[in-house]
Amino acid sequence: MRLVDVGERPRVGERSSGMDYHFALVTSDDVTVPDGYTKIHIPIKSTICMTALQLSNFTILDAHDVVKGLTGTKNLFNKDILQRVKDGRIVKIGTEGNFDTEMVLAANPDVIFISPFKRGGYDAIKETGITLVPHLGYKELDPLGQAEWIKFVGMFIGKEKEACEIFSGIEERYLSLKSQTSNLKPEERPTVTSGEMHYGNWHAVGGKNYLAQIFRDAGADYVIHDEETAGEDLEFEKMYELAANADYWRILNSFPGEFSYEALKATEPRNELFKAFKERKVIYCNMKQTPYYEISPVEPDVLLKDFVAIFHPELVEPDYKPRYYQLLTTTDLTD
Repeated sequence: MRLVDVGERPRVGERSSGMDYHFALVTSDDVTVPDGYTKIHIPIKSTICMTALQLSNFTILDAHDVVKGLTGTKNLFNKDILQRVKDGRIVKIGTEGNFDTEMVLAANPDVIFISPFKRGGYDAIKETGITLVPHLGYKELDPLGQAEWIKFVGMFIGKEKEACEIFSGIEERYLSLKSQTSNLKPEERPTVTSGEMHYGNWHAVGGKNYLAQIFRDAGADYVIHDEETAGEDLEFEKMYELAANADYWRILNSFPGEFSYEALKATEPRNELFKAFKERKVIYCNMKQTPYYEISPVEPDVLLKDFVAIFHPELVEPDYKPRYYQLLTTTDLTD
């Protein structure tokens, strides 16, 4: 019997909901579990994933057979998952706050992995009697911490040993690359900003966000130094005050077609005022062209290497091909 306790760790500024979960993972039903623990027979044979982060854990553990339901397939590239949805082996259950309980029951999951402190909407699912298991990877502030949740999933699906081995490789590659940037002098560390204007505001992740940590580990300094994680929506003028002279500008979006400096300027003419725009140092990833949310949570080492290749190209092999982020091309922009 394996006892697993999953408790909420509220972020800065968040209020704890007081929700804690206690599970007893057993391989035989003829086991008496402690009071307050929910018995789960392992390995589980079927589950529903609520987020792409959760799905990434099953993908890297080669365990798609266990996944019987998803909230949707937006920005998913994995051919195996898409085929399983197409032929009905995986059902779509709707989005958070608007779940289709009939489809949930059709998936017939042993457990459902949830993100209990996000938008929610789990009351209807609770009524089905299916055990809900919180997956809190999205609350991790450290890129390696987020990836380490594959060990958690591994316990439930009978692949804990494989999960530990995979994570050890991720950790070794990440820390090895991080060590190469740790001795950089302050003047050798470029500054970087992130995000762009949407609907009148610029969402800027906080200084304690996992993305800010990746920037630091890649040998750069994020322009926001507060203690926030999720960040806040800022007016253009405030963001310009913070990031006007940043050396680099990271952007992640789902632009239809090929994104460009002209497109960036068209969405907000004042974007051309930023130093990173003028010097053509915009770092870009298009979610419509890369499996970013689908697999990057378990590839922090790859994300790190993409950024190091941009900030400090001398630290990676000359023929390195980025998986997610690269400098935005300038072929269509005239000075």
